[in-house]
Parts: sequence; C-alpha cells; structure tokens
Amino acid sequence: MRVLILGATGQVGRYALSQALAHEDISLIIAPTRRALPAHPKLCNPVSDDLEQTLPGIQALTIDAMICAIGTTIAKAGSKHAFRQIDYVLPITFAETALARGAWACALISSPGASLNIPLTYCQTKGELERNIKKLGFHSLTIIRPGMIGGHREEFRLAERVIFPIAKALGPILPLGLRINPPENIARALIDSVLYRKNGICLLTSRDLVDYPAA
Repeated sequence: MRVLILGATGQVGRYALSQALAHEDISLIIAPTRRALPAHPKLCNPVSDDLEQTLPGIQALTIDAMICAIGTTIAKAGSKHAFRQIDYVLPITFAETALARGAWACALISSPGASLNIPLTYCQTKGELERNIKKLGFHSLTIIRPGMIGGHREEFRLAERVIFPIAKALGPILPLGLRINPPENIARALIDSVLYRKNGICLLTSRDLVDYPAA
C-alpha cells in the first residue's frame, strides 16, 4: 500500500510516519515536508518551504490512501490567513491530489470544536475542512477529533503546561472524553483507518483514543 502523509513532522504525524515505515503492509510513504527527513528505503520525501511546490512530483505517483496530520494555531501561523493556508488549503489540495492519483481512503485529524456554527476562526476552519473533505468522494473517510494530545511539543503553549499536569494527576478518575490522548494512539488510529478501511464516514473522538489498542 502507498500512503501519503501530510504533517509527518508534527506532534502526531511523526508517530504516524514511524509506524507506517515499520508496517509490513505499507510499501511506500510519500511525506512532503519543509525540512528533510532521515532517508529510508520506503520513504519518498519531497522537500520545500512551500508544500504546494511538491505537488507536481506527487501528481506522478500512485497513491492508495492519505493521512492528514497537519495543523497549527493562529498564534504560531502568525495570521488568520496563514492559519487557513495550513489547516484548510493544504489538506484540501493534497486530498484532491491523492484522490486523483487513486486514493481510496483518507484519515484526517480535526478538532472536537470543529463547527461552522461557532464564531471562532479555528472552529469554523476545522468545520469547513470536515464539510468539504466529505464532499470529495473518498470511499472511506475517517475523521479523528482528539482531545488533549500528550507528548512533547517543540513550541511552548502556556495553557497546556498548566492543564496537562492536572489532567495527568486526575487521569484515572476523569471521563474518557477529558483524558489526555497519547499521540502514538492517535497515529495508530490513523494507520488502522486507512489499512483496514470501511466504506463511508467514520468519526473517532477522545473516548476512542485514550485506550486505543496497541498493534
């Protein structure tokens, strides 16, 4: 199976990449990134500061499935326009390319706040992405809305530094929907969704990810 991974250097994407490289049923991973990844016999790694510039090379490849783990915040992106480019334009553009190159399945990380009815740019952008990726016509589409994502981030996020220790301490007694989601669990759910795909649209939330079964 040949899988396109968008966001392979991110919090969850790097786990998805390592799991895909180790999986015997995946023969090729296409991972466009802004900085080069370590070489691997199964890895095709187009590199450009502008990820859209990698599309011409990708459009010559056959793709069976796409995993979209790309995402940022308005603060990190620097503007609402830059945020939309990363969290909406790139996912839709690469999904259209994957579909045109034969992709049957797509698995996407979204947000529990994804909604066109919430008057916040972040929520509306995620809601628009979910709505429009559904319209593209993948035979199998899995949308994952994780809660708090665990692990180490390169950038500092004050709210997470405050909330995570509390969530970890209270983890055993918190409802599943409020517990921290290990990024490796989310990555396994992404991989499983495109490998063991089912027809139609599937939604996974924090409740499904906290104790997601190991491979």
